[in-house]
Amino acid sequence: MARQKALSWKWILLVATGLGAFSTFMAGQLYTDMEGASWTHLSVLNFGYWYIWALFTPAIVWLASRYRLERRRWLTAVPVHLVGVIAFTAGHVAAMTTLRWRLVEDPSRAFEWTAGFNLTFIQYFDWEMMTYWAIVGLSLALAYYHEAQERTLKASQLETRLVEAQLQTLQRQLQPHFLFNTLHAVSALMHKDVDKADRMLTRLAELLRLTLDKVGVAEVRVKDEIEFLEKYLQIEQTRFQDRLSVTFDVQPETLDARVPTLVLQPLVENAIKHGIGPRTGPGRLEISIRHEGAWLRMEVRDNGDGLSLDALTALQKGVGLSNTHARLKHHYGIDYRFEFCRAPQGLTVRVVIPWRVDPSAPQVSAGASATRGAALSPRCTR
Repeated sequence: MARQKALSWKWILLVATGLGAFSTFMAGQLYTDMEGASWTHLSVLNFGYWYIWALFTPAIVWLASRYRLERRRWLTAVPVHLVGVIAFTAGHVAAMTTLRWRLVEDPSRAFEWTAGFNLTFIQYFDWEMMTYWAIVGLSLALAYYHEAQERTLKASQLETRLVEAQLQTLQRQLQPHFLFNTLHAVSALMHKDVDKADRMLTRLAELLRLTLDKVGVAEVRVKDEIEFLEKYLQIEQTRFQDRLSVTFDVQPETLDARVPTLVLQPLVENAIKHGIGPRTGPGRLEISIRHEGAWLRMEVRDNGDGLSLDALTALQKGVGLSNTHARLKHHYGIDYRFEFCRAPQGLTVRVVIPWRVDPSAPQVSAGASATRGAALSPRCTR
């Protein structure tokens, strides 16, 4: 509070000084025959005029904030300000009359103080009144401005908390979905190979530990997302054995990039379920993460039998992919791409998001492809 008051006084005195200098200059243009002493008197009177109002300003600002000129309060506020304008005008005129009286050096030009006060009060009441109302109006404008800024900040904070709550809800929705699918796979394996099922449960426990560590975390580094994927893929490879091979193509510079938590796991899960699972022969899964200018491009490709357009549409409405789509929208608005590229054999799911890294991570130059969207792959089905 003390710092804010000091800052307010600094601005009040700065404005008063500027107005005093301007008034002195303008008055000087009207009296070109003045001598040096007259210039001194003129400066004292003009600077004194505005400095006296500066001394009154905090009290006027308090009065303006205490009795606001608002629709619901004007019956109380207007009479108070009418009294205020008369009182502060009288005080200012009294101070200025005293200042002029003290500056008189020639006894023949001396004046009676009361007569001088009455004459000045009548002659300059309109100007004095406008100065009072200008201070009131400026103080109210500043108050409304600060209140508008606070409302904007509170609205922004509320919106941020709402988005965070929605993201946490989506994340909590995804975790049971993933857990139930994995437990179903363990249950099916129990009747075929108990040792494999036991290994899957052990790896599932490790995976759940990683998941619990990320509860409430909206974004992670790419290296953390890959660590989670590797744990998940160990479970899937226990199921599929030689029928599933996985290749990671990750640029080292992308490891510290920020991505939404569990953004790739649903894509990998669907590639295995709908691409690799139906195949009788070996299946191949490729995960690519690359830095392309202002973007981070992530792709999950499988060599399955592919999907018809209707099957792809139905797939996108599933919990995993619809959840991923919703979280990307919450994170990036319209500044992202979530696409499905069908091929005669297999499907590629592509996620393109803005390039962001940890502040503590080494900064990587985007090079010649720094233009937004530069060098991105062609669009596919959204």
